[in-house]
Amino acid sequence: MLIRRTLLLLALAAGSLAHAQTWPPAKPVTMLVGFAPGGAADASARLIARKLQDNIGQSVIVENKAGAGGNIAHQQVAQGPGDGTMILLGSIGPLTIAPHMMKLPYDPFKDLAPLSGGVYFPSILVVNAATGPKTLAEFVELAKKAPNTVSYASTGPGSASHLTGELFGKRIGADMLHVPYRGGSAAMPDLLAGRFTGYFAAPPTALPHIEAGNVRALATTGAQRAIVMSVPTVAEQGYPGFEALNWYAFVASSKVPPAILDRWNQELVKVLNDPEIKAALVKHGVTPHPTSRTELADFMKKESDKWGAIVRERKISSE
Repeated sequence: MLIRRTLLLLALAAGSLAHAQTWPPAKPVTMLVGFAPGGAADASARLIARKLQDNIGQSVIVENKAGAGGNIAHQQVAQGPGDGTMILLGSIGPLTIAPHMMKLPYDPFKDLAPLSGGVYFPSILVVNAATGPKTLAEFVELAKKAPNTVSYASTGPGSASHLTGELFGKRIGADMLHVPYRGGSAAMPDLLAGRFTGYFAAPPTALPHIEAGNVRALATTGAQRAIVMSVPTVAEQGYPGFEALNWYAFVASSKVPPAILDRWNQELVKVLNDPEIKAALVKHGVTPHPTSRTELADFMKKESDKWGAIVRERKISSE
């Protein structure tokens, strides 16, 4: 009787494991984004999700879960199902910056498993075209003349735009007032209304307003000029070596079986290498960044070390 019961339990366990490792997933996939609709993360996720859906023959639904600089979405995935039906377009902030600023209810290096790099891009420092400084030199002069009165928006505490502002402030030798928002689409209307001085914006958020003449681009933050515009970099305008890239990468719960994690890597890399998707992402101002799972893990560790040092040096907290 005991042997029969043991064999039955083993058979059930094997069946559950087999079900957990089915491909494609047996039910619709949720792709979480930690920011509101309309920003770089949302635009990239929707392009990629549509192609994924076609390739795997299963619905891939993008769900925006804004709040806490993206940490709410990351927590949901970290504590979510282990069957591979929930993935996250994770961001630099919650994955490599926030752990140095606050106590999180999840560990990005233990509770989240890397799938593949997603996209990367420089930020664009933009100001109100009617009332803001006309050049980066004027912006810097204003910041130095009146510390903590020049303000800059971000997509939340610990986000890439927040830390880019801190790194820039360190480099120019001036303190600026940080104004956090729940995402780029929430910050831009207030820039147009003149409620803060500047915003280190993502290209998909900034480009329509630059083209409309409502905001002025003063500089980009990459080592090279942005792929969609010929605005000089911060480094070119008197601050050699300055570089601050924003990036998004795909992760899932570490409870997901390795075989499913590997399969997600294959599918994501396939989509990111698709010529049509690459062209669409580039048009939005972001560069596809497909990687192996190991490459992403190594990249996240380097980024964590880099930004952790800035957090400690600038004494940045979530408060």
